[in-house]
Amino acid sequence: MLDNTIASIQNLRVEFQTKDGPVVGVEDVSFDVKSGETVCIVGESGSGKSVSSLSLMRLIEFGGGDIANGKLLFDRKDGEELDLAQTDQSLMRTIRGNEIGMIFQEPMTALNPVFTVGRQLTEGLRLHKGMSKTQAEARALELLKQVRIPEPERRLKQYPHELSGGMRQRVVIAMAMACEPRLLIADEPTTALDVTIQAEILALMDRLKRETGTAVMFITHDMAVVAQMADRVVVMFRGNKVEEGTVEEIFENPQHDYTKALLAAVPKLGEMTGTDLPSPMKLLGTGDAPVTPIVGTNEVLLEVKNLTTRFPVQGGLLRRTVANVHAVEDVSFSINKGQTLSLVGESGCGKSTAGRSILRLVEPQHGHIMLGDTDIMALDQGDLRKARQDMQMVFQDPFASLNPQMQLQDQVAEPMRNFNSHSASEIRDRVAMLFDRVELPRSFMRRYPHELSGGQRQRIAIARALALNPKLIVADEAVSALDVSVQAQVLNLMMELQAELGVSYLFISHDMAVVERVSHYVGVMYLGRIVEIGPRRSVFENPQHPYTQALMKAVPIADPRQRKSEKDLNFKPIPSPIHPVGYDPAPSEYREVEPEHFILTTDSGY
Repeated sequence: MLDNTIASIQNLRVEFQTKDGPVVGVEDVSFDVKSGETVCIVGESGSGKSVSSLSLMRLIEFGGGDIANGKLLFDRKDGEELDLAQTDQSLMRTIRGNEIGMIFQEPMTALNPVFTVGRQLTEGLRLHKGMSKTQAEARALELLKQVRIPEPERRLKQYPHELSGGMRQRVVIAMAMACEPRLLIADEPTTALDVTIQAEILALMDRLKRETGTAVMFITHDMAVVAQMADRVVVMFRGNKVEEGTVEEIFENPQHDYTKALLAAVPKLGEMTGTDLPSPMKLLGTGDAPVTPIVGTNEVLLEVKNLTTRFPVQGGLLRRTVANVHAVEDVSFSINKGQTLSLVGESGCGKSTAGRSILRLVEPQHGHIMLGDTDIMALDQGDLRKARQDMQMVFQDPFASLNPQMQLQDQVAEPMRNFNSHSASEIRDRVAMLFDRVELPRSFMRRYPHELSGGQRQRIAIARALALNPKLIVADEAVSALDVSVQAQVLNLMMELQAELGVSYLFISHDMAVVERVSHYVGVMYLGRIVEIGPRRSVFENPQHPYTQALMKAVPIADPRQRKSEKDLNFKPIPSPIHPVGYDPAPSEYREVEPEHFILTTDSGY
């Protein structure tokens, strides 16, 4: 191996045994990772990118996989070269954590819920480094400071469930870096995080890599993250490497058709600059049909005024309400027929609660919600059920919102059966038509949810939402779990349906590039309030509130020449939305900065 190559994967083949015979996870893959270098492995779900990394850790056997061929050469700390494919598991235990660190996608499953953060950080140090309890505790504190966790002394005594997602992910990074590994494998480490936290964590990993000279193998499907992090890029497709090159080569001169399609499907922030209306994305292979912007109407469909939703916090022996979570605080907006209003903001800002409050899936404390001529807040349960024919919801996780035991045709037909609005033959025809509309083959009608990919399941959720011809669809992070090419297709589908059927969307998302693509109007939420709202072009091209400006600055750009450094990102920690009973916040007051573009003048806490 070359002097500074730390890991070399050569002709790797991994098979999984299933009842239908062996399935190939990775067919024949080779690449190297050098010290102080970040190699990004990109591709969609099922392309084999995670299988490669789990093979290197020799964790693939625990998932039913088998390394059928190839070498996994690893250069150890003492200079010995080892083929990990042939190493027995007892030596692998020493190497894992000590010489190869791993950051998993979901920090909650990577941490043990019954041990404190301090115990989990010191465990590896005492096991691999032979430190005493006090030495390990001092090093653990130092690690938490390195990953910039506020109040690190307090965090050591806390349990994982007491930390936010971004904090947990920092603890996982600190654990992976604890023994100063030669190679760090990061598997989608920022997928579940907000853009501001993601930007900080990417900058953090980049700094740690430069300081320690660790080699990094970074697995992701987010091309903007690749542009931000990679030195070299390996593109995978269906178990094979289809292209490899420096980050500039891949972004500026992609050779393989799949790489070109992947880059074409990435919504880039700033693509819509100078336009007022949303329009579908031009995808490769869709020909040169002109893309028509979606105009919508000026007729108001939904009017929300002074919406406030709070959740009680109980405490004490008698479980009395001692405080309230102010999830949505004095929020007002309207949506026109055939148009889209997007609510953006970080986890916990109240955007999903606002969407659910409008459908009264959670009950607001007060406020007015008018859908057309119907006063939603005044309805009893029976009338509310009828009104729900006009308002439907598409959730973030289609697998959780579909019934695993029902055929797909029955799930799409269910809303129509519930409201007895159609005869059996009408229902059959309409279901078939809906399958055509969301571009799924009719042969799928007899399938079950587990037989579909994530993007196909999300199409079923959209078909079901459309079954009753609703006027309003609330899409809550409806595309955030999808691969980029599938996400682009689903977004285009939603926009085409809007243009044809005149349906209105309340689109809830934290992905600014997607929001820029689909929105007529945008509301930015922070700590339960809308801090800025207006036409999408005004908000994106002329952001006025300091929080909106910080959010725009944090969005990673899919261009390796426009990287962010840690000093560009200075976020204030988000204050708590929990206030004692009797706390009375000031009403939301706004100032108009341009026509229809308002910013909050009440103190928003940012």
